[in-house]
Amino acid sequence: MKYVIVLGDGMADRPIEELGGLTPLEYAKTPEMDALAKAGEIGMVHTIPDGMSPGSDTANLSVLGYDPKVYYSGRSPLEALSIGVDMKPTDVSLRCNIVTLSEDEENYEDRKILDHSSGEISTEEAAVLIEAVKKGLETELYKFYVGTSYRHLLIWDGGQVVDLTPPHDVLGQTIGQYLPKDAKLREMMKKSYEILVNHPINAARKKKGLNPANSCWFWGAGTRPALSSFEEKTGLKGAMVSAVDLLKGIAVGASMKNLTVEGANGGLNTNYEGKAQAAVDALTKEGCDFVYVHLEAPDEMGHQGSVKKKVQAIENLDARVIAPIKAGLAKAGEDFRMLVMPDHPTPICLRTHTGDSVPYLLYDSTDIQNHDWKYNEREAEKSGHSIAKGCEMIDYLIK
Repeated sequence: MKYVIVLGDGMADRPIEELGGLTPLEYAKTPEMDALAKAGEIGMVHTIPDGMSPGSDTANLSVLGYDPKVYYSGRSPLEALSIGVDMKPTDVSLRCNIVTLSEDEENYEDRKILDHSSGEISTEEAAVLIEAVKKGLETELYKFYVGTSYRHLLIWDGGQVVDLTPPHDVLGQTIGQYLPKDAKLREMMKKSYEILVNHPINAARKKKGLNPANSCWFWGAGTRPALSSFEEKTGLKGAMVSAVDLLKGIAVGASMKNLTVEGANGGLNTNYEGKAQAAVDALTKEGCDFVYVHLEAPDEMGHQGSVKKKVQAIENLDARVIAPIKAGLAKAGEDFRMLVMPDHPTPICLRTHTGDSVPYLLYDSTDIQNHDWKYNEREAEKSGHSIAKGCEMIDYLIK
């Protein structure tokens, strides 16, 4: 038996008037997911432990079977694992987004955060900007590392795990009250704006009508993580397919194989087919028992507040990831169980994460059922199936 999780990051939502009172998942054309639902099981699962922040970090750890209450030490340390940073016990890691701030205000504190991803800036452009920041701000105590797209890293030697605000939680708001209380972090963010605002890359982006990446934003502080081996935990040899450092870092920490897919970028125009093929190859040719396929696009479109693009991201996941994985495993003659779910909701109306329960779909190629439901939030809630702790989902998948 082979096992697959297809994770549509932030895919769950709330009813939207523009869609006739439907959620994006209800509105989207998803014939593959609906067919799997009719032949399988749908229900609701609570992925975020009570009292914890509803982030992709806590949620994805939970889906993989790692109780965040036990294993979570911060978001950016997981990303540090992906980037290859060997954190010392005294290090604190912080996510360093390069974001878009408004530029009309005189004082830095009066600016508004317009875009947490700087228009999903390319890694190539972002690397040049981070290099400029490094030259201006890096010291023995503060080291910058390039990640992917807008997601980068700051390592603070001898630092503290301070309370910091995720930029996607305060989109459109004046930043002053959300800046770090720590004077040095606050000063570096302000100076990063001075370094980046007139950088040639940002001048060129503005000429093209693109959002400039004009400031660093620190958040997600944490200490060195310690995850147990996924294979020792489950008995399954696992692999990760993702474009984002958070998921790659979780895979490194869990001793899973990271599968690199050319053109996978965490955005709406990622290489969907390449991700699907990588998953099929891992399960049918490379000796893996389990693959976790992570799609960032629904979450990014939720943060952007784009109803149309979130629907498109869900439809892409259905037609260009789930369909070819199912077909590829069937063609290879493999029995398999596939779990499809979000990690958390990212409602369009809020443009950030919530800790609400999410719908799951579980399909077993050896146990075909016959239901009349479709896969979406509303019908999953009515199904009568629910799992209270997300970290138990992996055991439910592999029985």
